[in-house]
Amino acid sequence: MAERLESLRKKIDAIDEELLALFNRRAAISCEVGSIKAGEPGIIFKPLREREVMDNLAEKNPGPLPQEHLRAIWREILSSSRALQRPQNVAYLGPEGTFSYFAGVEYLGHAAIFHPCTDITQIFEEICSNQCELGVVPLENSLQGTVGVSFDLFLKHTVFIQAELFSRISHYLLSNAGSLAAVRTVYSHPQPLAQCGGWLRTHLPNAALVPVESTAAAAHRAAAQTEAAAIGHGKLADMTGLAMLAKRIEDAPDNWTRFVVIGKNSETTARTSPSGAQAGAAKTSLLFTLPDRAGALSSVLDLLAKNGINMRKLESRPLRGECWRYVFFADVESNLYDPLHTSLCDKMREVCTSFRILGAYPTCPQLDRLQDGK
Repeated sequence: MAERLESLRKKIDAIDEELLALFNRRAAISCEVGSIKAGEPGIIFKPLREREVMDNLAEKNPGPLPQEHLRAIWREILSSSRALQRPQNVAYLGPEGTFSYFAGVEYLGHAAIFHPCTDITQIFEEICSNQCELGVVPLENSLQGTVGVSFDLFLKHTVFIQAELFSRISHYLLSNAGSLAAVRTVYSHPQPLAQCGGWLRTHLPNAALVPVESTAAAAHRAAAQTEAAAIGHGKLADMTGLAMLAKRIEDAPDNWTRFVVIGKNSETTARTSPSGAQAGAAKTSLLFTLPDRAGALSSVLDLLAKNGINMRKLESRPLRGECWRYVFFADVESNLYDPLHTSLCDKMREVCTSFRILGAYPTCPQLDRLQDGK
């Protein structure tokens, strides 16, 4: 058995050397691409192209490498390629260790340079001031609805949605205490405290619940004490040295947050197949306002229906500075940048008082890995 193991390990070592050589060949080509693009404006991150690469690899994958592992490996390879072409600064709702941070790392990879922001407004401002190329913004939650400030900031700033991702929000109890019985204080952001209220009443009825500014801040507070715990992302345990006393303690297990990756530029041209169907992008987000007359909204819905386009989301927000007027945010299942929809967009501009495409992008990946790495 020992000889067989040694033989297999030598084969793995040889394959690793081949992979190293191939990865460096790929990196060299990425650097060459970066030098060609050096004088061009625009965003290095191309989610349609990356989705295409991953889908092609997944289709050709014979196994036994699981598809999930393949995508995780290539996400880091693509992250490295982007960084080699140009350092990629990404703004997110900080500090490091928040759910926004882990969602960004999971989707954009570890080679990106992540910049924490104190609030969502700062994320938009850093994009518009060119301090960061991309931003990760929470848009809506399956339990608590939309993040209103994010929608309002799209009205104020000319930024575009590059991609979306859905991340399962699962809460862990992290502590230096040896057992649940030893926990006297629980720190977390108000939302996780509320989302775990039933579990806390059952398992820690006498513990003091202390709201703080973020789950990351909660973990650092708990790490400095012996009888305190924090509720947050499972990976905070690795960052702070805390132990996991309990896993997935949220009362409602189907808790997802939709994040969007935003940037200053928009992909205004669609890549189409010979049949005219757009390759990759399957969703477009829109902002529009309507004249104050009967049937105004119905005319927009009718245009979409006549063109066979399904609307996935429609929400109204108060139009700042104009009492009792509203702006509509919508998601539709199509790429409205596709030349096939030029006439439709022209007609929508005619019936709307304002009409803006926020971005066309691939349908989201769902990030639902166990946060303890198991």
